[in-house]
Amino acid sequence: MISKTCKYGLRAAIYLAIRNYYEVISIQKISQDLNIPFHFLTKTLQRLTRNKILVSTKGPKGGVRLAKPPQNITSMEVILAIDGSDIFEICLLGLPGCGVLNPCPLHDSWTQTLENLKKSLNTTTLEFLAEKVKNNQLRITETNSPEFLNDLIKS
Repeated sequence: MISKTCKYGLRAAIYLAIRNYYEVISIQKISQDLNIPFHFLTKTLQRLTRNKILVSTKGPKGGVRLAKPPQNITSMEVILAIDGSDIFEICLLGLPGCGVLNPCPLHDSWTQTLENLKKSLNTTTLEFLAEKVKNNQLRITETNSPEFLNDLIKS
């Protein structure tokens, strides 16, 4: 449902939320830690910077950090910054013009599902997701090891 770019952006945003939100982290470090191709991640993080989710700094100690505390950034904000709102407006069957006046057979249930999803994404903050990762040893990369999480949480 969301793009690969958006998935990478969410993972990077959670990663930054786990760390001190005001700490500048190099894109190279994020790329290595999350196993996301550097150039792909750079373009993704540029979108988040343009949409004021991240702040970018240049120079030898440059990188990115969250633009505001993680409790003030929702997962919906990250998704909208990268993928836009189209994903919440498409017909599940891919039919053009699907809507109240011309619905597909799944329109009503899909609309309700999307409303529930929007509600959840609008109330799920990066802080909440970061805490879930820290407290429950949840993964944000394919090969999360307990050592990786411990190092990430300690840094």
